[in-house]
Amino acid sequence: MEKVQFKKEINASPEKVWDILLGNESYPLWTAIFAEGSSVETDWQKGSKALFLDGKGNGMVSRIEENISNRFISIKHLGEFKDGKEDLNQDWGDAYENYTLESKDGKTVLTIDLNVSKDWIDYMEKTWPEALNKVAELAES
Repeated sequence: MEKVQFKKEINASPEKVWDILLGNESYPLWTAIFAEGSSVETDWQKGSKALFLDGKGNGMVSRIEENISNRFISIKHLGEFKDGKEDLNQDWGDAYENYTLESKDGKTVLTIDLNVSKDWIDYMEKTWPEALNKVAELAES
């Protein structure tokens, strides 16, 4: 696993950015950068399961490791979801995706920390900046 980090300063409160990141209506808008038709099935509570799905119903099985409202959420990816079934038989190691929101001068600094396999680094370095731009656009409008 490789560690990668992305940051974006957003001209909105942490509460607004949080709502955009996790909101039922806004989540599919900014995650479409990764896969058109993206959705999530979770209540975002610590310990809860989360299914992150593409427009075809395939994706990742994950667990919410931590949720400190408007400040921090940690997601651990556990395996794949394909053809309506969970596949947790692979060793995904410490595949974490962490979101940290910090208030700074009336704005929010959103930091994304990821542990990803080397095969996915190029993709993440291309798509995350675009996704953060979309989060900012939604939060600032």
